[in-house]
Amino acid sequence: MDFECGDAGAWRAALGAYAARVETLAGAAASKRELLPLDSFYRGDLPLLLRRRGPKPFLSKSELLRVVQWKLSRGQWRPRLMGYAEALGEAEVEAASRAALAAIPDLARAVSELTALKGVGPATASAILAAFAPEIAPFMSDEAMMVAMGNKEYTLKHYLAFAEKLQKKAKELSVDGESFTPTDIERALWSSVVGSKALSSSEKDVPKADAKRSSKRKRKP
Repeated sequence: MDFECGDAGAWRAALGAYAARVETLAGAAASKRELLPLDSFYRGDLPLLLRRRGPKPFLSKSELLRVVQWKLSRGQWRPRLMGYAEALGEAEVEAASRAALAAIPDLARAVSELTALKGVGPATASAILAAFAPEIAPFMSDEAMMVAMGNKEYTLKHYLAFAEKLQKKAKELSVDGESFTPTDIERALWSSVVGSKALSSSEKDVPKADAKRSSKRKRKP
C-alpha cells in the first residue's frame, strides 16, 4: 500500500482484509497462536470496557497485560516487555491509565502519563490510547510506521508526527460517504504489509515444491 494513494476503495479493501491477515499470522508461528483471541479482545471487548468506566475510565493491570501480549503477538515478540508489565502494580497501572485517558485529545500528555510506567514505551502507550480513542490515536505499529514515515523511532516526537500524518490521511479519505479513522489507516497499512509478506513467502515456496516434483520424476526408471 502506497501511503500517498488517494483511492478510498483500495484503503477500504486493505482494511477489509485485516481479519484474514490476523488469522494468517496467528498460524505462522507458535509465538503468535494467541493472536486471534487477543485481537478479538483488543478490538471488540476492550473499547467497550473502557467506555463503560466513564467518566474516569482506566485500564486494569490484567488488561494491560493482554494489550502487551496483543502488541507482541501482532508484531515482534519481546519477552522482556511482558516481564516489565507483570511487575507493575495494579494501583499504578490504574492511576497512570486514568490520567492518560483523561488527557485525550492531548496525545503528548496522554503518552507521557503512560510511559511513566516502567516498560511502557510510546508504542504500548499508543495501543492503549487507540483502543479508547481510535478517531485520534493510531497504534504505533512497525509496519505502519515504515510505510507512513519511512523509518521506525520509538519516541514521543516520532509518534506525534506519525499520528498527525495518519489523522490527515483519514481526513483526506473521508469523503463521498467514506469514513476513516487514524486507526483504520494503521490497520489498513498493517494488513497490506502482512499480506505482501505472506504472498512473497508463498511465491518462494512454489519453486521449491516444483523442484521436488521434478526431481522425483527424474528418478523414475
